[in-house]
Amino acid sequence: MNEVLWLLLPVAAASGWILAKREAKRSAAAAPSLSRDYFTGLNYLLNEQPDKAIECFVRMLEVDSDTVEIHLALGNLFRQRGEVDRAIRIHQNLIARPSLNKSHRSQALLELALDYTRAGLLDRAEGLCRELIETESHLPRALALLSDVYQQEKEWEQAIEVTRRLQKVTGQPMDNVIAQFYCEQAEQLREQGDQHQAVELLKKALAADERCVRASMLRGELAAADGDCTGAIRAYQQIEQQDPAYLSEVIAPLAACYRSRGDNKDLFAYLEEVSARHGGVTALLSLTDLVLQSRGEAAALAFLAGQLKQRPSLRGLAHIIDMAPDDEGAAAEKLRLVRATLDEVLEEKPVYQCLRCGFAGKTLHWRCPGCKCWNTVKPITGIEGE
Repeated sequence: MNEVLWLLLPVAAASGWILAKREAKRSAAAAPSLSRDYFTGLNYLLNEQPDKAIECFVRMLEVDSDTVEIHLALGNLFRQRGEVDRAIRIHQNLIARPSLNKSHRSQALLELALDYTRAGLLDRAEGLCRELIETESHLPRALALLSDVYQQEKEWEQAIEVTRRLQKVTGQPMDNVIAQFYCEQAEQLREQGDQHQAVELLKKALAADERCVRASMLRGELAAADGDCTGAIRAYQQIEQQDPAYLSEVIAPLAACYRSRGDNKDLFAYLEEVSARHGGVTALLSLTDLVLQSRGEAAALAFLAGQLKQRPSLRGLAHIIDMAPDDEGAAAEKLRLVRATLDEVLEEKPVYQCLRCGFAGKTLHWRCPGCKCWNTVKPITGIEGE
C-alpha cells in the first residue's frame, strides 16, 4: 500500500502543476485555482485509498501533450501491479484520441502491446507489433516483443524470421537463440514421428550455432533410437567441445551406446579422460560401476573412496554407502541413518540453476522459466551438485 502511495505522489504533484499552468495561461492576473477533482484525489491519497485516487486523477487529466506522459506512467504502474485491465483501458483511451501526435501514439501502441502480452491476448499484441514494425516505430522493442509472442505461441518459423530481423536491426548476435528455435521445431517433428526432417532441422541449428549443446543431444538421441550407436556416440562426444558443463546429461546414454557395441574398454578410457579434464560425479560413478564389473567390489570401493578424497560429493558419498557390506549392528544402523539423511538433503537440493537470474529446479529448461532467457540454465556443480 505505501509503495503505491509513494508512486502516486509524483502523479498528483504533476497534475497540480499542469492545472496551475493552464489556469495561469487563462488569466495572468488571477491566481490559479485548482480543480475540485485535484483536491478530492489528494484527499483519497492521504486517506490511503489509492484506487479511488488513481481514478480521480485519470478522470481529471485531459489527454493532451502535457499529460500524455502521466497517462503512460499510470498505465505502466497498473501493469507492474498486475492490474492489466486498467492499463489496457488507459492506453486504449490514449490511442482513441485524434489529437495525439505520432510519437505519443506509437508509444501508447507499444505499451498496449505489452499490456496484451501480459494479459495473454497474444493475437492482439501481434497485430499491434506488426503495425509498429510497418511504420518502423520503436522497431527494436516491437521486434523483440513480436519474437516473444511467437515463442509463446510456439510459432517457431515466424520466431526465427523476426529474430533474424531483430539481430540485423540491433547488431546483437542472436544465432544461439535461433538455434534453439530450430531445436524446438525438431522436437515437434520427432513427436510426430518425422525423424528425418527433425535431423535436417538440427543441422540448421548447428549451422546457426555450432556450440548448440541441445542440437547435439537431440542428434544423439535420434541416432541411438535408430540403432546408430556410432553416430550417437559421435554426437554426444561433441558436447565436450561445445560446453562441458552439460556432459553429465549424456553420460548415461553414451555409456549405453558403448555397451551395446561391447566397448567397455573404450568407454572406460573415454570416461577416465573426461573425468580428469572436467571432473563431475556422474562420470565418476560410471567409472566406479565399470571398475566394479571388471575388478570387483573391493577395487571399486577403493577407487571411489580415493576419488572422493580429492573431489568430495554428496552423491558420491551416497554411492559409497550403498556399496558397503549389508551388515547388522550399530555401525550398519549408523550408515543407514546417514544414507537416509543424504536422501533428504539431495531430494531438497535443485539440480539446475540459471546463471542469469538464479532460478533453480530439478528439470533442465533450455529457456529459463524465471527470466525467459535461452541457454542460461546449467547443471549445478560442487559438493552438492555435479
